[in-house]
Amino acid sequence: MADRRLQVFHSVARLLSFTKAADSLHMTQPAVTFQVRQLEEYFNTRLFDRTHNRISLTEVGEKVFTYSEQILGLYREMDNDIRTLTGEIIGVLVIGASTTVAEYMLPRLLGEFQELFPDVKLRLKVSNSLGVVHMVENNDIDIGIVESPVGNKSLSVEACWQDNLVVIVPLDHPLADKGSVNVADLRNYPFVSREEGSGTRCVLSDYLKENDMTMNDLDLCMEFGSPEAIKNAVESGLGISVVSETTLVKELQLNTLKAIKIDPPLHRPFSLVHQRQKFRIRAMQEFLNFAHERCNMDNMDKEEKENA
Repeated sequence: MADRRLQVFHSVARLLSFTKAADSLHMTQPAVTFQVRQLEEYFNTRLFDRTHNRISLTEVGEKVFTYSEQILGLYREMDNDIRTLTGEIIGVLVIGASTTVAEYMLPRLLGEFQELFPDVKLRLKVSNSLGVVHMVENNDIDIGIVESPVGNKSLSVEACWQDNLVVIVPLDHPLADKGSVNVADLRNYPFVSREEGSGTRCVLSDYLKENDMTMNDLDLCMEFGSPEAIKNAVESGLGISVVSETTLVKELQLNTLKAIKIDPPLHRPFSLVHQRQKFRIRAMQEFLNFAHERCNMDNMDKEEKENA
């Protein structure tokens, strides 16, 4: 409903990139440039300085950006309030998730949410946990779901699902017959790790420090950017690793990997992350409520199985 030129300008000004703005708006770059030029013609002045393939806001551009934040925010609030009064839940909800969460948890969660709210358009962006936090900070997504601690105190972090991590080894590995593996035993074998910035890597690093070790104590032989690549490397005999139990359903059913408990136990929460001060559209609040309700049910089911 808001002036399209203002929306496009706001995205470019926020990201300081025509290319990134085009990606976030699902537009072509020439179309973004055209909208910005139209706004510049309307005000009869430049809104951006363009030098050496970089852009910055002019003094007038800074002023327009300040007003655009307020105007677009009021549009969102008006739209949300009216739809709340009419009982309509609609809009675009952009969710970011770390690789493990996106591949193994979110499909079912998003499917169930979409059944309840078919008029909400869901968009998903996938990165490692550090990347997801940056997207929340930059307002590129409404809600992030990550698997590592979040240091930014200005963000709201709500722990939800509890995740267990285990050691995985090939079926013919010397550790395969053990019921559990002591953390110190990890240093004795080639280790396949997630990349820097991943939630699993961050949690493992903190866990090692708590047990008087560091990542440097491990025989790091390879790094990969996804749980699937990690599992394939371990299956091929390239090393051992530590992964989420959530990622191992298929491998344990097919008996292609052995999962072993680690001593002391290694747990972590999957957390919902969003900006504290961000105005919440109704769809965002409904998703947060739905996610908390769902994770409470899942945690209760897990406790019942453990006590059975």
